[in-house]
Amino acid sequence: MSGQLTGKVAIVTGGASGIGAATVQRFVEEGAKVLSTDVQQSLGQSVATEAGALFMVQDVSRLEDWDRVMDRVRSEFGRLDILVNNAGIVVGKNIEEVDLDHWDHLLGINLTGVMLGCQKAIAAMKENPGGSSGSIINIASTSAYAALPGDVAYTASKSAVRMLSKSVAVHCAQNSLNIRCNNLVPGATHTAIIDKAAKAVPGMVAMAAAMSPMNRIGQGGDLAGAAVYLAGDDSGFVTGSDLLVDGGMLAVHPGY
Repeated sequence: MSGQLTGKVAIVTGGASGIGAATVQRFVEEGAKVLSTDVQQSLGQSVATEAGALFMVQDVSRLEDWDRVMDRVRSEFGRLDILVNNAGIVVGKNIEEVDLDHWDHLLGINLTGVMLGCQKAIAAMKENPGGSSGSIINIASTSAYAALPGDVAYTASKSAVRMLSKSVAVHCAQNSLNIRCNNLVPGATHTAIIDKAAKAVPGMVAMAAAMSPMNRIGQGGDLAGAAVYLAGDDSGFVTGSDLLVDGGMLAVHPGY
């Protein structure tokens, strides 16, 4: 690897599997010191240990968990350069099926968790030696552009994340904080969610692959590579943007 993140300190939420695990691995390979977090303790610790990262159990919807994570970063590394807000869930319920408990639970993780991460990261990045600096990467979704009728809460959450990132980006820029915030937008990607769905729906992976004109499903490494770009110095003039890593899914007319 090219060492694009040498000397940088990163937090990756949802680091136990899928995009998060691939990002933890790639960031370490690129020279970053990484703290990975997840609610899955055993798997999260295993992935982090194999990659050469630290691990903490974290429920991103809980303010006190964010405080613990930030305290660990400050004590271990004395700075924070990168936050990847990756933790997220689905509930698979349409507007007629969803109940308030499922709605609140999903939004707590997918949206409130991202907001808290941004807030806490900005506070930490403002304290960096040499002045405020950093890159926040929020994982949105193509469902922020094209709705999933079968998961109203997920669609709403990812649409909100997309605009939250832009608000954060403009706030930081207008206040001369040198802290950037961007959306990473996956299409259908091989994750634990896809694996679970494939057990229930025969042909699910092939259906997901067909969403892209490239006729393949995305891999964690595809997103991790894009995250390295947004985290590194080469994207220093990129903020408030949406980086689509969807194999052309949103580029093609649905009739073709």
